[in-house]
Amino acid sequence: MANVQVILKEKIQGLGAEADVVHVKRGFARNFLVPQGKAYDASAGNLRNLNHLKAIRAEREAKELQEAEKIASKLKKLKLKLTLQTGQGGKAFGSITNMDIAKAVADSAAKVELDRHQIQLDKPIKSTGTFEIPVKLHADVNCFLKLTVLAESDAGAADTDDSAE
Repeated sequence: MANVQVILKEKIQGLGAEADVVHVKRGFARNFLVPQGKAYDASAGNLRNLNHLKAIRAEREAKELQEAEKIASKLKKLKLKLTLQTGQGGKAFGSITNMDIAKAVADSAAKVELDRHQIQLDKPIKSTGTFEIPVKLHADVNCFLKLTVLAESDAGAADTDDSAE
C-alpha cells in the first residue's frame, strides 16, 4: 500500500503537530485521519494555505511556552510538605506517588493544576526527607519542585485504640 501526504490539523502523538506535512499509509489517512477531522489531503491548494496554519501554530506554541514559564516560576518558589505514615521502627506504610504530589500542588497556595504525567518521579517515595522532584511542563521548560516528607507515627494512635476497649 502506498504512502500519501496529509497536513495535520492538530497535534497527534507520535505523528506530528498541526501544520506538519507527514507521510502516512493511505488507509490510515482515508479511514482515520481525514474522517475524524484530524488531517486533510496535501493538495496544491491546501499546501498554499500552510503558511497561515504555521503562523497559528507558532502563536499557540508561544502562548504555551509563556504559560509553562509562569508555572515554573511558581513551582520553584513552592515548598511542599507531605506526611508519610510510619510504624514503630520507622517503616513506611504506603508511599507518596506523583498523584499525591499533583494533588498537593493543586491544594497549595500556588493553585497550579499539574497533570500527574508531568511529574517525573522515577518510583514512589517511601522514606522521609527532602526531595527535589523534576517536573516537565513543556518540551523546553523543566523545573524542580521541593518536597519535604515528614513521618506521621501510628504508634500513638495504636495505644489510644487499646485503652478504649
